[in-house]
This record gives sequence, C-alpha cells and structure tokens, in this order.
Amino acid sequence: MNLLRALATVSGMTLLSRILGFVRDFVIARAFGAGMATDAFFVAFRLPNLLRRMFAEGAFSQAFVPILAEYKNRQGPEATHTLVNRVATLLGLVVAAVAALGALAAPAIIYVSAPGFAGDAGKFELTVALTRITFPYIFFMALVALAGGVLNTWSRFAIPAFTPVLLNLSFIGMALFAVPYFDPPVLALAWAVLLGGVLQVALQLRPLKRIGLLPAFDLKLSDPGVRRVLKLMAPAILGVSVSQISLLINTIFASFLESGSVSWLYYADRLMEFPSGLLGAALGTILLPSLSKLHADEQHDAFSSLLDWGLRLTLLLTLPAALGLAILSVPLVATLFNYGAFTASDVMQTRSALVAYSVGLTGLILVKVLAPGFYARQDVRTPVKIAMITLAATQLMNLAFIAPLRHAGLALAIGLASCLNAVLLYRGLRRRRIYLPQAGWGAFWARLAIALLAMGAVLWFGSGPEAQWVEIRGLERGLRLAAVIVAGAAVYFATLFALGFRLRDFRRRAAE
Repeated sequence: MNLLRALATVSGMTLLSRILGFVRDFVIARAFGAGMATDAFFVAFRLPNLLRRMFAEGAFSQAFVPILAEYKNRQGPEATHTLVNRVATLLGLVVAAVAALGALAAPAIIYVSAPGFAGDAGKFELTVALTRITFPYIFFMALVALAGGVLNTWSRFAIPAFTPVLLNLSFIGMALFAVPYFDPPVLALAWAVLLGGVLQVALQLRPLKRIGLLPAFDLKLSDPGVRRVLKLMAPAILGVSVSQISLLINTIFASFLESGSVSWLYYADRLMEFPSGLLGAALGTILLPSLSKLHADEQHDAFSSLLDWGLRLTLLLTLPAALGLAILSVPLVATLFNYGAFTASDVMQTRSALVAYSVGLTGLILVKVLAPGFYARQDVRTPVKIAMITLAATQLMNLAFIAPLRHAGLALAIGLASCLNAVLLYRGLRRRRIYLPQAGWGAFWARLAIALLAMGAVLWFGSGPEAQWVEIRGLERGLRLAAVIVAGAAVYFATLFALGFRLRDFRRRAAE
C-alpha cells in the first residue's frame, strides 16, 4: 500500500470527524456557552478521555502493535489470533475494573482533578454526577483501540479512522434532541459519551470477523506475548501521554481561575487538535506498523528513511497550520463559537489560549512521528525519561506563566513543553544513529520558509482587524473566513510548486 494514499485515507476520515467535532462544539457552545455547566462537563469528560488516550490509544497501541506485527510476520495466523484473544481478554477485564472504581470514587477524583470546584457545592455535585456517567467510556474505547491496532496492522486503516465520527454524531444528536428530557440539561452530554463508545465498538466487529481476528475470551496471564505487551505498556503510559497529563494538571490550575477558564482552554484545545489529529495521529497510525515490520526484518536504512519521510511531511503540513492558527485565531473562534451564550469576551479569552497553543503545535505532532521510532524497536525506557523531563518542565513553566498570563500561560507551557519533548526525542534518535537525515534538508528548509512567509502575508492582510470578526454575523463571517483560508493555502502550495516541490516526491510504499 502507498503510505501517502493511506495517509490521505486516514486524514480524510479524521477530517470528517474533526468537522463534525466542530459542529458538536458549535452546538454545545450555542446551548450552554462557557460557564458552570460546561466547566463541569469538560472536567468530567477530561479524566476518562485522558485515561482513554493513556491506556487505550496511547500506551496500549504503542506496546501492542509492534508485538502484533512481529507475530504476524514470524509466528503465523493461529499464534497471532491466540495473542489477540488473550490480550483482549486481559485488557477488557482490567479496564472494566478501572471504570467501575472510577465511577465509585468520583467525588475523590474531582477533589484531586478540580479542587477549585470544592468551594461551590452545586458545581461539585454536578461534576461528580457527570463523571459517574462518562467513566465507563474508557472500557469501550479500550476495545476500540485493540480493534484499531489489529486492523491497522492488516492495513485496514479506514474503519478505525472513521470510528470517532460516531462519538461526534452521538454528541450532536443528544445535544439537539435529548436536552429537554434531562434535568439538568447537561446530563445529555454525559450520556452521549457512553452511547458514542458503544457505537464505536459495534462498528469494528464486522471488519475484525472478516480478517478472522474477532476476539474470544481466553484468559492466560502466563502467555509470553501478553507478558511482553504488559512489560512495554506499563512505562509507555508516561512516554506517550505527557501532553494529556499536562492537560489534566492544567485543569487543576484552571479550576482556581475565573469561571470559564476551563472552557476557554477546552475550545482552544479543540482547534489545536484539528491539525494534530488530521496529521499527527494519522502519521503515527500508518508509520508504526511499517516501522515495526522494518525493525523486525532488520532493515535499518529503510527504517531511517521512513522516519525522514515522516519528518519532512510533518513539517511541510504542520508549520503552515500552526502559523494559520496564530494569525486567524480570532476569525476561527468567532466563526465557530461566537453564537448564543458564547460572548465576544469568550472569543478573546479563547483566542489568547489558542495563540499560546499554536506555539507548540509542530512539536506536538513531531512527537507523534518520533516516538514510534523508539516504540517500533520496543524501546520504552528512552521516551519515558524524556516524558518525565518534559512533564517537570511543563509544571515549572505553569508556575512561571500563570500569574502574568492566566489561562493562556497554561496553554503556553504545554506548547513549549511539546517542542522540548520533540527536540529530546530527535536528539535521542540521532545519538543512537537510529535516524540519519537524508540529503537535501538545507534546501528543504529554505523553500519552506519562503512559502510560509508568502502564506503568512496573505493571511495577515486578508483577515483584517480582529474587532470586525465579532461584529459581522452568520454566513458572511463563514464565507470570509473560508476565502482567507483558501487564499492562504493556495499561495502556500503554489509557492512550494514554483520552488520545485512535487507530490510524487512524497510517495512511499508501506513495508509488507
């Protein structure tokens, strides 16, 4: 399979999910604004969402896929199916227990994760109720992650990439039609989370059956493959989840700031996640199986070359996205969220967080490309060390930035820490000679800088004064933003083409 085509497939599905995600956030912002109810829901949803990324999608995928690829290539179908059965059984039992404990311990969890809420009894009780409903979500998402890991290893990228669409559809449907039937209305959002998890599991059952890998109950803790997955997964939790842990700690800090701070950070993070998921998650998804195969076959030069391909493609697409988020922060926030209860003040406060987040967008996505370079080799120690350094640096920056910059300082700390994480991962790959840069990086940087300058000028002058964006309304605002984005993208890619970039230069075959 052509990796560029696979990237387009995964990114296309992710784009659909992200678009529906913005529709979801628009519906939520219009119905609830940025206040006590949304603060309570976002805190309640953040912890199970964090655990999903840490256990289900993050550490589990990074530990499971390399070993699954090894079994597929060396041990045959029967041993591979047995591994899938035993890993699925253990994962399901452990995560079900975690979900049950989380629901029971919801008050203590909220005391720890949002201690600022304890001063408002109504807000605290609402957050606890929402947490108890949303916590079982991690059970379903653990199964989704396992199914996605299997399907991606068999180069079935489309279905796993499509599954997040179902969560967004669940949110939209519940927010539009079920809110009047709940008291308080925000409970509808919590039940939407649970419904979305069930739908995502159901979608992947048929594709797993088609490739003969639908899991069956088979508990055997002594299985060597299961033990290897556990050995890699335990430390990998920190290695792949630093940004999520930082977001959780930021929620603790933000809970002590003025009401709405949690929501402003959430909406800014949602905008940053658009390019992050569209490119970072997609590249990580398609790179890990191929890197694992190349390492298993001891093709070291091809391994390095594939990392080089991923880095160039990341910079080519991520740097303009980061620049665009910074320049178009007010137009984006105003067009997507400035309706109903979401005020002009909310726009400007969210803008501050978004500009700060954009500083670290490239670093955040580079981590998703560089970290698989270690995990494909079943090296978890190095990323964990780097993760701990990054986490400590994030908290030091939080303390330094929160007083002068308030919630935007929390976002800036995460952005700068993501860049530090990427730099340390890159240095580790270079020092071990796992990655050796291919020729042509000097010319690549020069041409990229020229294209970015051209695009930045178009966006800056095309967007005009920020105050206009909170004054104009409806269709006019959307059309104007679309025109500015299209013009900027057209100038960027036209400049790259004029400087010699061609699509065929980035085509690459997946490791078979």
